[in-house]
Amino acid sequence: MKNKKIKVIIIIFLLLISMTGCTKQLTDNNNKAVKNETTGQTLTKNILCKPTNKETIKIYENNKVNLKKLPECKDFKVTSGKYEGLWTSIFVKPLAFVLLKLGMIVKNYGISVILISILIRLIAFPLTKKAALQSEVMKKAQPELNKIQKKYADKKDQDSMMKQNQEIMAIYKKYGINPMAGCLFAFIQLPIFVAFFEAVQRTPVIFEDKFLGLQLGTTPAVGITTATLYSYIILMIIIAVTTFLSFKMNSMGNMDDPSMKMMPIMMSGMIIITAVFMPTGLGIYWVTSNMFTIVQNTLLKRRKDNHGKA
Repeated sequence: MKNKKIKVIIIIFLLLISMTGCTKQLTDNNNKAVKNETTGQTLTKNILCKPTNKETIKIYENNKVNLKKLPECKDFKVTSGKYEGLWTSIFVKPLAFVLLKLGMIVKNYGISVILISILIRLIAFPLTKKAALQSEVMKKAQPELNKIQKKYADKKDQDSMMKQNQEIMAIYKKYGINPMAGCLFAFIQLPIFVAFFEAVQRTPVIFEDKFLGLQLGTTPAVGITTATLYSYIILMIIIAVTTFLSFKMNSMGNMDDPSMKMMPIMMSGMIIITAVFMPTGLGIYWVTSNMFTIVQNTLLKRRKDNHGKA
């Protein structure tokens, strides 16, 4: 039944993606990507509201983008602009709206990204808490699972494989382990991640803003070529460390297995490579989410250990 529910969620997500407006790159007459020479950022064509930076405004006007039809970012609403599909209506515009309103209150859109990231994680806490606790239970069950794997290590016939799976499922039932517990939030986080990317890229006052010397719309790949290169290098180090710790804490596999030990490193490597070419605003979201996971799992583990001692 649970697998069927997950399949339904996947189908719904794919349908939403198929009806998306998506971010469109601004190109010149030679079909080359247009960049802001000051920040090095590749600009988006289908922005949601008017830019405020004079240089950015000039770039859009020179590339024949009609800014008069767009609302001021301070006046942007979820219903602003034409209909672009369910994806934009349900995910991108509402997220951009909340980021804008909160950013105007705290006077910085980088802080707005951090606060919204924490809010999302608080809302998803019941799911992430369950995944964190499952990871700890899996560690307790691992010695028994290792015995089963050794027992059937040299038996590859179908009957033996079936018996092995039955014994493993019995262990899962004994400890109340749900192998899919850690997958659900990971799947939910995918559309949130993509929505953050589009919200940052399509909202000028966000991608024009700075946080701790970091241009929110500039990628670290471009940022490290600027005068503030150390800020981007530090950001990438923080992304690397927090991603590794987050994956390691949520691992539900056999950490005695060399391939499982490599998994956090491999996953971290993939995220780091991706982050290099993503807007810095998205990197800030990812770091905040990772930090929340690390703090949450540490507190849950301590609480569980204290209850165990009591």
